[in-house]
This record gives sequence, structure tokens and C-alpha cells, in this order.
Amino acid sequence: MIHLKTEREIELMKEAGQILAECHKEIAQVVQPGISTLYIDELVEKFLSKHGATPEQKGYKGYKYATCASINDEICHGFPREELLKSGDIVTIDMVVNYNGALADSAWSYAVGNVSDEANKLLEVTKTSLYKGIEASLIGNRIGDIGHAIQTYAEAEGFSVVREFIGHGIGPTLHEPPEVPHYGLPNKGLRLKEGMVFTIEPMINIGAWPSQMDSNGWTARTVDGSLSAQYEHTIAITKDGPIILTSQD
Repeated sequence: MIHLKTEREIELMKEAGQILAECHKEIAQVVQPGISTLYIDELVEKFLSKHGATPEQKGYKGYKYATCASINDEICHGFPREELLKSGDIVTIDMVVNYNGALADSAWSYAVGNVSDEANKLLEVTKTSLYKGIEASLIGNRIGDIGHAIQTYAEAEGFSVVREFIGHGIGPTLHEPPEVPHYGLPNKGLRLKEGMVFTIEPMINIGAWPSQMDSNGWTARTVDGSLSAQYEHTIAITKDGPIILTSQD
């Protein structure tokens, strides 16, 4: 069952989202060749603690870290590690923030040093795909309209859309209905209603869209070794249009 949020619940989730957004801004200042994603993970944990928040995914189904850190061909759920980032890498940092019981979820992809033109285009297209999906998130539209907006744009730009991992409802628990695929047909699926809160988090690949799972049971990567990027916001559906609860603007 979908839990429609009240204005007060949405406002509390926005507070969590703003802490998360500020944390991503801190990450953007330190991402560079020669640092590790484990260092970033420790930075995030300290930042959240300083602001009275906690990393919701730490401990989730035994997960050990405050963030997911996915590098290059890793699509999602990469483990933070001591391996140093190098120029030309792209890295996605994904986190869920709990602030006084309210949750917010956002992932952001970062260029490390000087990346290729192809990697830069992937980052730009993936970010634009996210906002295409948000623009389609209007009362009366359907879930399929979101996925269709993302898929048609990304594929027209020559990239592929991951199918196995999708957006989801959030708050007060981490994963709730509805499911939000990043592909699909217009005017299909659940109709959007005021009070829905969910994530849109397209994962876009340079090569083929299917994924394969690492032996750790968490990390998904591209089957062909191609680069993958992801951008994610938590949004609320309102009568005035979608509100981005994790906005960095």
C-alpha cells in the first residue's frame, strides 16, 4: 500500500534532504585523484553525525557502510574501499539520510580529474535524464510517463537504460511502493497522486544495459565493462508540481 505523505511529513523529509544535499556538496569539494571512496565514506559519516543525522543504509541487510560508492563499470551498490581514485574515473556516491526519523535518498556521479569526452557526455545525459523524469512527475500522469521520458531521451543520445534497478517510494521506511522504472510506455502504470514521495534514480550505461552481480552479492556492474553513471533525487508529488527534496540548488 502506498503511504501518501502529509505536508508536515514532506517538510520533515525535506529537512533530511537538505542535510543530504549539503553532504554531496562537501563530497564535490574533495573528489580528486589520490583519495579513496573509504575516505569519502568516513567523511559522510562524520558530516551526518555533526548535523544530527544518521546513514540509514548502514546496517540495512547487513550492509557495513554509510554510502555506496560505485566506480566506472559498477552500476550501483559498490563498496567503499581503500583503492585510490585516479584521473579519468567516474564515481557515484549514493546515500540515505535519516534525520529525526525522516528519510531522504540521493546519488550523484562525479568526474575524477580529467575524464574522457565520452564519460563527460554520459554524466551530462544521465543528469538530464533524471530531470526529464522529474518533469513528467505530475498529478494525473502515470509511472510509465516517467520512465518513458527518461528512456526516450537517453536512448536518443546513444546510451542505454539499466532495467534491473529502479526508483522506489520512501519514508518512513527505506523501500516502499510505488516502484518507479526508468523505462516504459507513456500513459501506463499507476497514476500519480498528491502526497506520493519516491526516488527517481536513472542508471545509464555507455554500452549494453544488462548488469551482472559481483560475488559480494551487492555490487552490480555492466556486462561489457562499459561506464555507468547515476543521478538520483527524492521528490514529492504536490498540486504545484514535483518538489525535489534533495535539491542541491
